[in-house]
Amino acid sequence: MPLFKKRTVGKPGEWFYCLEHQKVEEGPECPAKDRFGPYASRQEAQHAMETARERNLQWENDPRWHDTAAGESEEG
Repeated sequence: MPLFKKRTVGKPGEWFYCLEHQKVEEGPECPAKDRFGPYASRQEAQHAMETARERNLQWENDPRWHDTAAGESEEG
């Protein structure tokens, strides 16, 4: 008997965005490596890629995530 039971069906109301199929799923239909979520609503899951782009842009422009000191250039 396995120690951990693999959850194959999601809870009602859990929404995911499948990166492989580029579609919204209620409950995890695809493997975790291929999806974003869970989201609270279908609409949030539909905007998953847009949300990811916005967060990546914020991260790329956040000075706290860069190792260069003030006044130094990144080229060396």
